[in-house]
Amino acid sequence: MTSTEPNNLPLWVQDRDKVIAAGTDVQWRYQNPPDYSRSKENLAKESIYHHLEGSLELIVQNLVKTLEMEVSFKVDSEQWLSVVSDRFRVSTNGGKEMTARELGAKGTYNAFMADSEHYKASEENFASSHKIFHSAFPQGFPWEVMEVYSGPPNVTFKWRHWGHFLGEYKGHPPTGETVEITGISVARVTDDLQIISLENYFDNALFLEKLTAGGEVSDSGSVKSGKSCPFSSWLQGLTKK
Repeated sequence: MTSTEPNNLPLWVQDRDKVIAAGTDVQWRYQNPPDYSRSKENLAKESIYHHLEGSLELIVQNLVKTLEMEVSFKVDSEQWLSVVSDRFRVSTNGGKEMTARELGAKGTYNAFMADSEHYKASEENFASSHKIFHSAFPQGFPWEVMEVYSGPPNVTFKWRHWGHFLGEYKGHPPTGETVEITGISVARVTDDLQIISLENYFDNALFLEKLTAGGEVSDSGSVKSGKSCPFSSWLQGLTKK
């Protein structure tokens, strides 16, 4: 893969910390800019893909990380550098498209997770969704690009997300397992690499199955099994006869 000098690249595809440092007039969600030092430490320890400086893989990775940072911490979507704000659309698994403003209001977790048995995106807001997943993964949930299949203007790439399931998830106890999900995304970008649209594809049902595999904590504090035997109801019926 060819490389380019990072100083010749737009700010939003350089290191995320440079974007944060340049945001002198940004309206931050929590008043102060985010600190990603712990996230970078974790990524350095656990990353299995070490992309070359200036490579297309690192450019795509930086761009998506900048978008994630801006959605999470910049209140005003008009201040997002990574996207064309008035044209931007994002969808997951062919579902409903969200605008930049809608994504900023609902958050990335609700954009990526559809309504299902174990998560109701329609019932969660930005704050509640972040609390749920940050509680489940207290050490963070790193993300990295695995491969880039095609370059601009339609950038197709494979990625992985992973984290250590050490906290409770919606009443389900932690298993201590390292949960990893992989997916494919297609980003349509401008000549200067701002995102116009982003389509994400991954198995969110499998992800939630891993978070509920440890059963469920009852009011008494005991753990109910997350998976029942398929013959249990049949056997119970026999004993009653």
